[in-house]
Amino acid sequence: MKISNNWLKDFIKTDIKTERIGEFLTDIGLEVEGIEKFESIKGSLERIVVGKVLTCEKHPNADKLNKTTVDVGTGKILNIVCGAPNVAEGQTVPVAVVGTKIYAKDGSFFEIKEAKIRGEVSQGMICAEDELGLSDDHGGIMVLDETRYEVGKKFADYFELANDEVFEIGLTPNRTDAMSHYGVARDLFAYLSTNQQKSEFNKVSSEVLNNEGSHNFSLEVENTDLTPRYIGAVIENVKVAESPAWLKDRLKAIGLSPINNVVDITNYILHGLGQPLHAFDGDKIEGRKLKVGTVAEGTKFTTLDGVERTLNGSEIIIKDGNDNPLCIAGVFGGANSGVSTETKTIFLESAYFNPVAVRKAAKAHGLNTDASFRFERGVDPNITRTALTHAVKLISELAEGKLVGEILEEYPNKIKDNYVIIRFSKIEQILGTKIHREKVKEILKALDIQVLNEIQNGFEVSVPAYRADVTREIDIIEELLRIYGYNKIDAPQKISFTPVKLNAKDQDELENSWARTLQSLGFNEVMNNSLTSVKDETDAVKLLNPLSNDLAFMRKSLLEGLLQNAIYNINRKNQDIKFFEFGKIYHKKEKYEERKQLAILVSGRDVAENWLQPKSATGFYNLKAYVKVLLEKLAVDYKEIASSDGRFSDALEYEINGETVVRIGKVAPQMLKDFDIDQDCFYAEIELELAQKLRSENELKFKDIPKFNKIRRDLALLIDKNVQYQDLYQTAKKNKSPFIKNINLFDVYEGKNLPEGKKSYAMSFELLNEEKTLEEKEIASVMESLIKSFQKEFNAELRS
Repeated sequence: MKISNNWLKDFIKTDIKTERIGEFLTDIGLEVEGIEKFESIKGSLERIVVGKVLTCEKHPNADKLNKTTVDVGTGKILNIVCGAPNVAEGQTVPVAVVGTKIYAKDGSFFEIKEAKIRGEVSQGMICAEDELGLSDDHGGIMVLDETRYEVGKKFADYFELANDEVFEIGLTPNRTDAMSHYGVARDLFAYLSTNQQKSEFNKVSSEVLNNEGSHNFSLEVENTDLTPRYIGAVIENVKVAESPAWLKDRLKAIGLSPINNVVDITNYILHGLGQPLHAFDGDKIEGRKLKVGTVAEGTKFTTLDGVERTLNGSEIIIKDGNDNPLCIAGVFGGANSGVSTETKTIFLESAYFNPVAVRKAAKAHGLNTDASFRFERGVDPNITRTALTHAVKLISELAEGKLVGEILEEYPNKIKDNYVIIRFSKIEQILGTKIHREKVKEILKALDIQVLNEIQNGFEVSVPAYRADVTREIDIIEELLRIYGYNKIDAPQKISFTPVKLNAKDQDELENSWARTLQSLGFNEVMNNSLTSVKDETDAVKLLNPLSNDLAFMRKSLLEGLLQNAIYNINRKNQDIKFFEFGKIYHKKEKYEERKQLAILVSGRDVAENWLQPKSATGFYNLKAYVKVLLEKLAVDYKEIASSDGRFSDALEYEINGETVVRIGKVAPQMLKDFDIDQDCFYAEIELELAQKLRSENELKFKDIPKFNKIRRDLALLIDKNVQYQDLYQTAKKNKSPFIKNINLFDVYEGKNLPEGKKSYAMSFELLNEEKTLEEKEIASVMESLIKSFQKEFNAELRS
């Protein structure tokens, strides 16, 4: 959300510098993500001066150029080469002197420098209107009225230029009260006034309006639950035209494009006071009657964007006397009832609509407007008339309109403020500090929270209806803390807690153990949104009311989120990726499925670059090793099988008791291309609930450190290329000898001096008898047993 500093100062008077205001706003929860400079004319015409063309003659070396001399009031006559067809001697013109920056529409610029153009010195530029940002006209240079413009004077002095500083606020969805300049000013004043900062707040109230004659419009609200409050004013003799510069500058500063004076006024009130308004062309309202209700399901309605929409019957609809739809209330206007240059009579609407109904309508039709954004979260029901009267006054001033007749209003059941009891003991418990009662009262008053009654341990208070997010005691405590100041709460020097022993069979214990293991191996944990978009909707769980099309489905896999994390880091020069995430995935098959997984992604280097290992690209086997470290904590045997998972180009699975627990592979090139990743990525996912279910239930046992040394023996085996190390490993594990403690593959060779279709595996075996030193004949017996198994199972040969 963009907030103009100039606009903010319409409501709050303070001498505090912009940067400091940004800090205060962040302190009270309105986080300022940046402050941008706004100029109504880019560059603010800096270094543009009024000059007079003294001489003008053809350039000796170019047919379309002219060589001029120009007086800019400094006493030095400038030589300027100009290509405009209308330049002539005696003209008064705007001149960009050396050092001036000329801006393009996209914000880029070039700087005027003294240069030679076709052999002639040029010491500036005579400007056209588009070059100065005054219009799009590039038909020639701008010729000024010599009776008005004085040679040597700054050109900017003849314009009312708007310069502003704009806060970019990352507003949280619950703070609907701060979705306007007035709301931000109100919150800022609450902080300043209770923290000894000089300021003055201009509280808005309804304007006193003079109406003329009468009108024949009527109003009917069919369902007050959907529309608790509705107000309308009839304004005649309106002249729809361009808005004045000050109004256009206000809207441009916050990123809005001016349209016409009437529409701009409604946008001005929306962003100024936070109340959405809508202006109907009064002459297009059949029967001179507005009805607020619903229409039959299947009714066709064309909105302002020219799209014909089919209504579902639950939307709040503004209708005319013949029940023709004019507007989806709180969301979007109709194409046939909007204000145009021919409009003479306006019916101006200001209302409070049911937030849930507005949200459902907006999501059903895929619309997200400034009005729906506010109505969905709940606007201030008590500012409805105030906003309307301010808009009427502006229309009368800027569009020459006249308010006729009485303002129409339906508000049968007043929306009440929230009643809450707040206890001092609870404040102290939550904040960890004691705030004086009078300070609490001061902050509540600054927040418009009225103290109704003082009770023994606190206050009975009334929270204004515009604070839709403050309904409980804990909400008020949070408000007190925001304004009192988070920085004033000292962090405790001592933290006491009761340690809780985790059950070794508990899944949380397994997750924590795996997380600590991965962190010790250099991994970082990430968390991604479980809402996403999908290309293939097969088995996907779709939301009924998605926030947007990009968040319309529950994720089917954790891979996509990790790839987004990867490209985000790669684009910021962090190509070495070691990420893991605990998260749930969702499928809709015969029934809805929800499973929790641990996902791991690696890419780039396995270890940081150093003089010993300048290159250490991670790979499939690195990830496989990390997964095995985790599986060892399950204390169960697992089987490795090939996988045909379409997400991977090379993949395998680990099975425990016939159930797939792990999938691991090299991410397919097409998937990497979809995310613009141009380096290999390797991914593994572990089914958490299944791993917990299958993990060994054996209690941990401790044993003495062996008193005898391990013995290592190596075997170099010549085997067929289709034999995998896992096959050899499983065969060795089945050996009946109790002395085999560790098995390792330390060399693989394929190439010269080997028979066709063969490869060489070098394996090491660590042997240990924990009760005595192994004798050579015992070692030989074990090794012979292993060799026979390899020969029998894989036709292996020993290499000498």
